[in-house]
Parts: sequence; structure tokens; C-alpha cells
Amino acid sequence: MRTHTGEKPYACKECGKAFTDSSGLFYHIKTHTGELPFKCDACGKAFAFSSHHNRHFRTHTGQKSFECNICGKTFASSSYVIVHKRIHTGEKPFKCEKCGKAFTQSSGLTVHIKTHTGEKPFKCDTCGKAFPTASHLTTHFRTHTGQKSFQCNMCGKTFTSSSYIFIHKRIHTGEKPYKCKECGKAFSFYNSFQRHERTHLERNLVNVRHVGKPSVVPVHFKDMIGPYYRDSLQM
Repeated sequence: MRTHTGEKPYACKECGKAFTDSSGLFYHIKTHTGELPFKCDACGKAFAFSSHHNRHFRTHTGQKSFECNICGKTFASSSYVIVHKRIHTGEKPFKCEKCGKAFTQSSGLTVHIKTHTGEKPFKCDTCGKAFPTASHLTTHFRTHTGQKSFQCNMCGKTFTSSSYIFIHKRIHTGEKPYKCKECGKAFSFYNSFQRHERTHLERNLVNVRHVGKPSVVPVHFKDMIGPYYRDSLQM
């Protein structure tokens, strides 16, 4: 019933975030404590919840039972398919209230928010470098140990994180999931896509300033324009 009323009576004493039920609050609290009781026997990566551990373990076994009906790519979890499809749709449902930047995943927003607060509670015992999340610390720590437990089954190259393999494999498959809405050019990597979109953005901003036509700035560039430009263009 609370999903309809919007009532969230369970609030986190640490940050004030509220939830509709006690289980939601229970899981959330672990993001503050850093408690990761479920450890992967294959690579040592630890998780707060058994469901996350089970999903991760499939990255080692290679089991991928869930398929994207748009491009045919398969995944170890149905939740991965949901997130993946946002690459095709461009949907970014998680928006930062501070700066307006939007994300495809809630985890991306959670990490981003810490760039505003500067919060980095997870510190490396070896070098003292601090991180906003426990998973970032775990991945970083492997740079000290040299541990690379994740291997590409196409070329044999090894990586410290399964997410690195996911991105690396696009070199072999030629997959280019990031498509420019302005000119149609596609990219394998998000940072290359972002650099490319800025070339359109810069040209459009020049048009806005010198031609005086705010309408030439496409809607999908709004998230890339800083507050200064948004205010000056009254967008």
C-alpha cells in the first residue's frame, strides 16, 4: 500500500534516506557499514548480499541465461538485461538533485553523489588511497597484489575486474552500443562517445552565441551543458 501512498516510515539515521519497509533500510545500512559477508571463492570479491554474490559467481561459470531481445546479447542475470537495454533506449532514470546529471543505474548515482560530498570512507591499507565504495577499493587493491582473476575467453588477456572484460570484449566483437543521436556515429566505449558528443555540443554553443538560435541545441545535449550555459540559454 505504501508504494501507492509514497509513505516511507523507515529512515536511515546515518544519512536520512527513507524506505517503505524495514528490509529496505536493513540492506541500505550495509552501504554505510561496509559489511560484505558473502565472499566469492573464485576471486575473493565480497558482497553485502547473497543474491549479489550468486549473480557475480555466474561471471566465473559463464552461465548466461538471460537474453536482450533487441541485440541478442546474453547476461547472467535478468537485472543486467534491464540495465543493458538502457543503452539502446537512452533511458537514464536516476538523476542527481544537485547538478541534474542522470545515470542508467542507481549505483552510478550513488557513487556520483559522493563527488559532491567528497565522501570516501573506504581506505586502502597499503597506500592510503580512499574510495567512495567498497567495490572500488576491492578492485584497486588488486593493483597491489597483481591479482587478475578475470580472463577474456577470446584472447586470454586477464583483468582485475569482470567489468573490464565486459568492455574489453567489444574490441573482439566490434559491438558499438553508444550511438550519437546527432550524426549516427557509433562507439564501443562510453568515453569515446562522450568526447565525440562534445564536438557537436561545442559547435551548437557557438551557433547559440553568434546566431542567437537556442533551438539548435538538441534536447539530448542538455545534461552535458553546465549550469552556466543552461542559465544563459534559458533552457
